[in-house]
Amino acid sequence: MRKTLLGLLGTAALLLGLAAPALAYEPVNIVHTEKVQAGPYNLTVGFSTWPVKAMQSLDFTFAPEDGIADKKGKLTMFYGQEEVDDSPLARHPRKREVWGLDIHAMPAQGTWTFRFDIDGPAGPATGELKNLQVMDQPGPPMGLSWAISTIPLFGLIAFIVIAWRRTRPANR
Repeated sequence: MRKTLLGLLGTAALLLGLAAPALAYEPVNIVHTEKVQAGPYNLTVGFSTWPVKAMQSLDFTFAPEDGIADKKGKLTMFYGQEEVDDSPLARHPRKREVWGLDIHAMPAQGTWTFRFDIDGPAGPATGELKNLQVMDQPGPPMGLSWAISTIPLFGLIAFIVIAWRRTRPANR
């Protein structure tokens, strides 16, 4: 009986211990906001990192003044005049009361435009956040970063080859 009870308690502790990392996600910290007027809808665009840099992951939040409950939206991103992405607005995975993009990285530096198409009780409307300046990628160039990160892989390959040659039985 004791072993069964200890087994059940251990299983429960293990389940609770493994569920705890799900609670470890940090909240979305918005450090900069911009206001966008889309017809009758006031939209606040939030950024978790400011200034925005290319190839740097950050969170975007898009919060209508009176909530997202009875609205649908679409976000279109433009790089200069070229349309880069066109997707429906979905709830942010860690801040469920607003729309958002989780750990999204802008692919290139330059001037970006976000166009919001919102359909709600006051009818459809469009608004734009223009001239969003995305700065150059932080850190070393991507090629150099990849070259440095592959050094351990080459060391591992060399180690395996040397170990294999030393432990191979000699042919006589």
